Amino acid sequence: MTVFSKLLYGSLCAKAYDWVKVVDNSSTSKTIGLAGLVREEIMGAPCETSVLFPTNGGNIHSFTAFTPCATLDVLTPPYSDDLGRRSTYFSNSPIHSLPGNSTNNYYILGFTY
Repeated sequence: MTVFSKLLYGSLCAKAYDWVKVVDNSSTSKTIGLAGLVREEIMGAPCETSVLFPTNGGNIHSFTAFTPCATLDVLTPPYSDDLGRRSTYFSNSPIHSLPGNSTNNYYILGFTY
């Protein structure tokens, strides 16, 4: 999915993550629930529309309000369980002990429903 996000009013912190791909012994790339922070931005309206792409650029995202605010998220193509595009929510847990993670840019993303 591609996500277009527009902050309509107020201010917030936007975080965007990409799945970390791991190559196994068969040289197949797969994801294991580990995500890397690719963008963290404080936004205040008015601002530009942000675009998140399906395979990179932070398609998994979160918003934390600093003031009362409203955002418009447009996702295309839309969610579809039948087509493998289910709606999911995640909780993030930073991994402080991961080697090379001194900037705390890696997280375990757990599914929440």
